[in-house]
Amino acid sequence: MNTATEVSTVNHPVVSRDQWVAERKKLLAREKELTRLRDQIARERRALPWLRIDKNYVFDTPDGSRKLAQLFHGRRQLLVQHFMLGPGWGQGCPSCSFMADHVDGMNVHLAHRDVTFVAVSRAPLVDIERFRRRMGWQFKWVSSYGSDFNYDFGVSFTPEDVAKGEVDYNYGRWPFPHEELPGISVFYKDDAGGVFHTYSTYGRGVEVMMGTYSLLDLVPKGRDEDNMSFTMEWVRHHDRYEPESVAKEAAGSCHARHV
Repeated sequence: MNTATEVSTVNHPVVSRDQWVAERKKLLAREKELTRLRDQIARERRALPWLRIDKNYVFDTPDGSRKLAQLFHGRRQLLVQHFMLGPGWGQGCPSCSFMADHVDGMNVHLAHRDVTFVAVSRAPLVDIERFRRRMGWQFKWVSSYGSDFNYDFGVSFTPEDVAKGEVDYNYGRWPFPHEELPGISVFYKDDAGGVFHTYSTYGRGVEVMMGTYSLLDLVPKGRDEDNMSFTMEWVRHHDRYEPESVAKEAAGSCHARHV
């Protein structure tokens, strides 16, 4: 089936090497602009003011109950993936799972830069552990069940919120009637043990964890999502892909929204 992103030598320019190099150099200049802009935004992100965390958040972990400050595991910086796995769910969100698939390989490197990674979900720990074992992940994953944590950080919503047809998400009001949505939050702990919220990102911001997308952006067909009914429709749990197939069926209702 033809798609908007189908490519071939019939509909794409094929040129001499000299012309190809000239065009590549023009794009390289634009890529360098993007790199410098990304570095500038990263500096501005680090310069944001911090918010002291005074609420006593407690999480259920495989090692027992732990406070937020204890999730740092001796490091100063904490990266939290707000993983969409709610109470009563049979499995985690495919898109959040796609994000999490990239973590274990990065974790040793993050640890050597004074960063601890932890996933947090509202599902009870027994359900989290069941799904984590199925997926084969090794990273730390804790439960905020019974805590305000997910609600306070704008990734979980009450039935009353959902019934209104829109929720407060990604620093705005959006027509996403879902009880759970994705996000990433960052925290810092000082010498006195104080914990500070330094940054959160939602919507397309969570793509920072999706290294697969960065590689797809390099290839001729790109992400190849233009004709899909919703973004990331093709994504499956990594144990649910059909061998060497391009999945066309719906992946479910939960996915990272482009906001």
